[in-house]
Amino acid sequence: MNILPIFIVALLASFSHVHAADFCVGDMNLPTGPAGYSCKSVAKVTVIDFVYSGLAAAGNTSNLIKAAVTPAFSAQFPGINGLGVSLARLDIAVEGVVPMHTHPAASEILLVVEGTICAGFISSANGVYFKTLYKGDIMVFPQALLHFQFNSGKENALAFVAFSSADPGLQILDYALFANDLPSEIVEKATFLDDAQVKKLKAVLGGTN
Repeated sequence: MNILPIFIVALLASFSHVHAADFCVGDMNLPTGPAGYSCKSVAKVTVIDFVYSGLAAAGNTSNLIKAAVTPAFSAQFPGINGLGVSLARLDIAVEGVVPMHTHPAASEILLVVEGTICAGFISSANGVYFKTLYKGDIMVFPQALLHFQFNSGKENALAFVAFSSADPGLQILDYALFANDLPSEIVEKATFLDDAQVKKLKAVLGGTN
């Protein structure tokens, strides 16, 4: 039996499958799942799905941390759905800070565009890696490790950050500890802080109990 024609048919079928799977523009009308959004019909995809202008404007830094993150994740930018990449804009006013936080689903790389930013992370062995970054400097933060950034200069700072996921996730340590309804006595046990400190932080960050 000549298997060459069968092989050619199978090969062409595989090429057709690859072409059909070039992208999976997220259908924002359907719920998201662990693998991202369901794919929009290719017939309905346009170039607009692959263009996003939301990072052009500065974020509002008039808040408690004096910083703003403007995301271009799959929820905002459906063209990156399933591609394993995303971006965000980071604006940090003078004395602003992005508190200790993690991205459970992605590593992060930061590029400083304006100003001066001190940034660092803590390894799972409690090793500390931090540095003051200037315009043009980049720094990488490995996936899921606690890290931070703050404005260490005398002018507003701007950076762009890239992630190895279309939906990197976010958990800010301060908010996880103090912006919830976990009873204060449990927080005190878990953090070695006293009652007055815990209640003060809960009041500032919006927690109860």
